[in-house]
Amino acid sequence: MTPDTWLYVLAGALIVVGVLGTFLPVLPGIPLVFSGMLLAAWVGDFQVISGWTLLVLGVLAAVALAIDFVASALGAKKIGASPKAVWGAALGTLFGLLLGIPGLIIGPFAGAVAGELIHRGALNRANVGEAAKVGAATWIGMAVGAALKLAVAFGMLGLFALAIWLP
Repeated sequence: MTPDTWLYVLAGALIVVGVLGTFLPVLPGIPLVFSGMLLAAWVGDFQVISGWTLLVLGVLAAVALAIDFVASALGAKKIGASPKAVWGAALGTLFGLLLGIPGLIIGPFAGAVAGELIHRGALNRANVGEAAKVGAATWIGMAVGAALKLAVAFGMLGLFALAIWLP
């Protein structure tokens, strides 16, 4: 096999692993999808996949990354969480990134709960119950975010495929 063939195989592998990473939090899904598409365009000397197509794919990738960071915070806000809980969910997501899958599952929940408890000021059964509801809404936000990221990834794949198949 030629070096170009190996690079195309690598590009395809990056795209496949990236799509898996849109719902497996340990993998940087959208950046891998975009990297695979960029590599394929580069190997083809940008003859089939143009700079304009890559620009649109890059914008879609940026939107998907924004969804990733905002989803859990919006889930907390939707249930009427305090601003401190929303910030807690966002910070929990960032810290959770450092700890892999368990951190990404627990981090946003714990951050939202902690932020809501700080906002409420007193640690009692009612406040803990309300804070737990905020944490659950954070998880729902994450699930919606993962679904949206997956939709964007498939949109990117569709655009990429159209650029290849339509002259």
